[in-house]
Amino acid sequence: MLFSPFRIDVSDEVLDDLRARLARTRFTDRSGDQPWRTGTDPDYLRHLVSYWADTFDWRAREAELNALPHYQARIGGRRVHFLRVPGVRPEGAPAPLPLILSHGWPSSFVEMLPLVDRLTDPTKYGGEPADAFDVVVPSLPGFLYSELPKGPLTRAAMAQTLHALMTDVLGYRRYGAFGGDVGGVVTGWLGALYPDQVAGIHMIHPPFPASFDSRPLSPAEQAYLDAEAAYDETDGGYSAIMGTRPDTIAAALADSPAGLAAWLVDKYRDWSDNHGDLESRFDRDTLLTIITLYWTSGAIGSSFRQYVDFDHNSPRPDITVPAAFTVSTEPSCANFPREIAERACTDIRHWSEPGRGGHFMPLEEPELLAGELTQFFTSLRPY
Repeated sequence: MLFSPFRIDVSDEVLDDLRARLARTRFTDRSGDQPWRTGTDPDYLRHLVSYWADTFDWRAREAELNALPHYQARIGGRRVHFLRVPGVRPEGAPAPLPLILSHGWPSSFVEMLPLVDRLTDPTKYGGEPADAFDVVVPSLPGFLYSELPKGPLTRAAMAQTLHALMTDVLGYRRYGAFGGDVGGVVTGWLGALYPDQVAGIHMIHPPFPASFDSRPLSPAEQAYLDAEAAYDETDGGYSAIMGTRPDTIAAALADSPAGLAAWLVDKYRDWSDNHGDLESRFDRDTLLTIITLYWTSGAIGSSFRQYVDFDHNSPRPDITVPAAFTVSTEPSCANFPREIAERACTDIRHWSEPGRGGHFMPLEEPELLAGELTQFFTSLRPY
């Protein structure tokens, strides 16, 4: 077999050690009088750590995750973890389009789970049975249970791995691709590298072109680029650290579960559409499921590799396959001009700015996003 079943199986010893570490957490004081302004609020972190240690039921969440069909494959000699959920197809209906959903950082396959049932069995949600998809959700290389490749972890290398998963391992001749953040950039590379096999791409973070040299910047483009640079001055510290001193911060996060929680939760609050109330978008069990997966897999350090290897990325070719965008509301996407995306994509079929849903849109707005994905990809028939 080209792939085999996989189960998440965290030992009692690992869980006992986790609880012991949580019980010994040393908390800092807030830097100033404004909660969250300087990072994860210590008061919130205290409550989250207490809940993690005393109330959160990992075994229940582990059983829920293992009820899904997990697999592993060897690609380029390295393990790749993924879920594969076939679409519910009526008798006589055409085969569902395979659709790969790729997460970003600091995320995981868990982000895509609210989409899976909506896309594989749309009749449960009032949709048409012929609109079902076969859904594949990988852990990107370096994340959780997928190993790093032997060479630099570039966006093109990740796209090559995912394409091999879809074609060589799973045997699909043609498929669609969706992603956000890093997974969105990889999705763009899939469309650019494999236009004969990729039916179309859908992203929540529109792409930049390989170069802006083809024509002068418009006022809207210049305003956006200036605003993004200004935002990076206040938000870019995390990526600067992970791209230049990854082993230093990874040593702290791999040793302290509270530190790991603080590092991840900061971004879930800052980048999602929550208006300052983190748990209006993510309940604690969901947050702690993701954080526990990072802790028990020991993958926080390897998840930084795509930042470390960023300079190894080559310019991406133009994206010529049909493209669709449901634009995130997070600060880095605010007022994103469609004309920037048009420099990168030659065939934009759908552009939506719904005004809700942020960096983790599959978790935040699954109904909205499943509808957008269905509308776009079914419009490409015949595949």
